[in-house]
Amino acid sequence: MTDEWVSFSRRGEAELVHLKGEIDLANANDIGRAIVGRITGADAVLIDLTAVSFLDSAGVRLLDALVGDMDDRGKRIRLVVGERGAARMTLQLCAFRTDLLATDLERAAAELGG
Repeated sequence: MTDEWVSFSRRGEAELVHLKGEIDLANANDIGRAIVGRITGADAVLIDLTAVSFLDSAGVRLLDALVGDMDDRGKRIRLVVGERGAARMTLQLCAFRTDLLATDLERAAAELGG
């Protein structure tokens, strides 16, 4: 059951994915399946990582795969990482695409037109 780590809502035209807790090898695949099942038809996706307390390489690979899929389909995506925190630090250390990172949900939604 992925409800412990992921929940969904809408923000304007974007599908909003809320992640929380530890995202790691133990749960990244299940979380990924839940997210893909929900965002497949979405034109825009916001992934809120501000409540993530730990993000390992499996979590980074998951995010990279989601971004790649959205890019391949010509869809828009933003990752909300806050001003500081585990997800922001890990993604910065991995040199993740900074053009996709937003500090707050309001700004990210505005960038996607939501």
